[in-house]
Amino acid sequence: MLARYWKKIGLFILLVACIFNVMNKLVHKTSLKAELESSATYVNQNKEDDKNLTK
Repeated sequence: MLARYWKKIGLFILLVACIFNVMNKLVHKTSLKAELESSATYVNQNKEDDKNLTK
């Protein structure tokens, strides 16, 4: 009986996993401001590291 429904079972598991992934990303979404600040900090830190290496 499982052999007859394996595609439907697999599709259902895949659908549940995708929904869980999307909901998890929506719940734990970081704000744009925090993301931009984090990126700016990273870029500035790398620039300082590069300057220190060239001296």
